[in-house]
Amino acid sequence: KVTGVQTCALPIYFIWRNTMKVDQIMLVQNTFDKVRPISEEAAKLFYNRLFELAPSLKSLFKGDMKTQGRMLMQMLDYAVTGLDRLDTIILAIQNLGIRHVGYGVKDEYYETVGEALLWTLEQSLGKDFTQDVKDAWTEAYKLLSDIMKSAT
Repeated sequence: KVTGVQTCALPIYFIWRNTMKVDQIMLVQNTFDKVRPISEEAAKLFYNRLFELAPSLKSLFKGDMKTQGRMLMQMLDYAVTGLDRLDTIILAIQNLGIRHVGYGVKDEYYETVGEALLWTLEQSLGKDFTQDVKDAWTEAYKLLSDIMKSAT
């Protein structure tokens, strides 16, 4: 049973500052600006791809997938917007990790989710999904998923 939130923000923040570059943060934020207007479609692409990669994960989702997609895109928006001010979002990301444990999410699922996210971004951004963009999103996802996993 998980209770409370670890207060490990400072070490993770310090590590993040040494791994994610300012230009990568800007790339993630700027490309998400292009995804935001099509967020409903992007969420649908994401979940379709996730369940294609790992059909067993579908059983973790009990509610309406349109609502789930909206919540996914809202949390992504929040996280992406706060990447350059990690101290302002870290507690929410840690709490998200704790909630996901309660939903039955295991650490090994994060890799598949990351793969589905990158695929979704590639589909949504088209020619704007360059190698630099992919690398930046990979770093951002690694950072955010590591924070989520560290809270449990």
